[in-house]
Amino acid sequence: MWYPAVVTDGADTEPVTLPEAKKQVHVEYHTDDDAYIERLISAAREHVEAYCGTRIPEQIVAVKCDSFADFAWLPVVPVQSIGIQYVDIDGATQTLSTDVYELRADDLDASIVLKFGQSWPSIQKGSRITVTAVVGYSTTPQAVRQAILVLVSEWFETREISKSDGRTVLDDLLTNFRR
Repeated sequence: MWYPAVVTDGADTEPVTLPEAKKQVHVEYHTDDDAYIERLISAAREHVEAYCGTRIPEQIVAVKCDSFADFAWLPVVPVQSIGIQYVDIDGATQTLSTDVYELRADDLDASIVLKFGQSWPSIQKGSRITVTAVVGYSTTPQAVRQAILVLVSEWFETREISKSDGRTVLDDLLTNFRR
C-alpha cells in the first residue's frame, strides 16, 4: 500500500510566467494585479496537478509503501529518477543499490522492477520503504500550460463561484494527462 506523497523540495518555477499570464488576461501594461495573478498561477497549477493526479514542474517527493510488491505501480508521475531506502531486519536504514532495480517510467506510468538475477532485500517487519523521486515534467506539455492559462484567465475575470454543466475547455485540455 502506498501512502500520500510528501513534497520535500518544491518547484522552483511555475510552468507559466507572469508575463504570459498577464497577456492572457489582457493586463500586460500595468503591475497593479501582478501579485494576484502570481497567486492565480500557483493556484491554477495546483488545481491542474490535483485534477490530473500528477506533478507538473519538477519537484522532489518522498512516498512510502509497505512492501517491494507495491513497486509494480508508482503513485507519482512523471518520474525522472528515484532513490530507495528501507529498514533492514536489524533495524538499520539502508539505501538500495541501483544495481538491484530499474525504473520503468513514462509520462503516465511508472514502476520499479528487479534487474535480472537480483532479489529484494528483507525488511524489518512493520517498517516502510521510502522512495524519493524527482517527479514532474522537465518541459511542461503545451496543453497543460494552456489549461493553466485558461484557469488564470477564468479566475481573473470571474472572481466568484460559477456553475457549469458538462465538459469544459479544462476537461478537453487535460483529459490525456489524467491518471
